[in-house]
Amino acid sequence: MINLLLLILFLLIQGKKPEQVLSEIYPNAKIEIKNIVISDSQAEKVKELSGVKVETKLITFYIVKVNSKVKAYAYVDIHVVRTHPEVVLYVLNERGEIELIQILSFKEPPEYKADENWLNYLKGKTLGKDLLKLRKDVPNMTGATLTARAITDNARKVIALWKIIFEEGK
Repeated sequence: MINLLLLILFLLIQGKKPEQVLSEIYPNAKIEIKNIVISDSQAEKVKELSGVKVETKLITFYIVKVNSKVKAYAYVDIHVVRTHPEVVLYVLNERGEIELIQILSFKEPPEYKADENWLNYLKGKTLGKDLLKLRKDVPNMTGATLTARAITDNARKVIALWKIIFEEGK
């Protein structure tokens, strides 16, 4: 519940909703919001797959459809980098690979913010052979290790959520 309130607060401050960002990325697409309550066993499976604990069992995915066909899935994650929150939009393609990561709100000093070039290292990554481990599969950001770790850790969590909800749910 606290995460949902934080999301609303940050998006109000930032001014853009995830649906607006997705509409800019995917013009002519229909954006559906899907709220899912995951079980204890699903939350445990996400932690097992990603190494990251799920903080809430109410999960909201944005499903992007073009001509009634799923084009992408998006998830907004709120996490603390060092002492302040970061709000990140993770966009996965229909195969569960990272399509895009966009920072919606970043409250740490600006020099710690991940730039677009670094975020592009994550494009195409998924769980499995690409474990999304900082300094192994993804280069570190000098001077912004905590940001890099938060984004990569939560990318694994988002992909694991997608696998549990959409891939295994088929």
